[in-house]
Amino acid sequence: MGGTQPTFADAVSLQVARRHRAALLREIQMFEHAIASPSAEPGWRERMSNRLRALRGAFAEHIVVTEGEDGLYAELLEHAPRLHRRVQVLTREHAVIAVSMSALQRRADLPGARIEELRGCGGEILRALSRHRQRGADLVYDAYETDIGGET
Repeated sequence: MGGTQPTFADAVSLQVARRHRAALLREIQMFEHAIASPSAEPGWRERMSNRLRALRGAFAEHIVVTEGEDGLYAELLEHAPRLHRRVQVLTREHAVIAVSMSALQRRADLPGARIEELRGCGGEILRALSRHRQRGADLVYDAYETDIGGET
């Protein structure tokens, strides 16, 4: 038949990943705002903890969207199996980042935790997320010459 084959840019997994990527970015930005706000403000620790909890939820969704049986990585590897090792790296990063967020959540929920420590750990998580998101965008681009980003 004379029709064209759908491109990866039209793939459902990429569309879902783009939506979740934007939602994850919003949660990252709200968490960053929470840890950067003045700690003398009443409720700082509770707001930071709540934003972290929301970020953890968004990141858990990101893991499902990317690692799931019909997720982005499965579809990507079907198209570009040469990128298997890079997908493994991203998958390992998921586990490391999730553990870091859980550890920070436990600390944040302790009344005696020092704010400087919470901010420092939060900053490390933000840097890890930034690197992870860039590697993920680079992976998709290398596989399909498609930009998954678009948000600023």
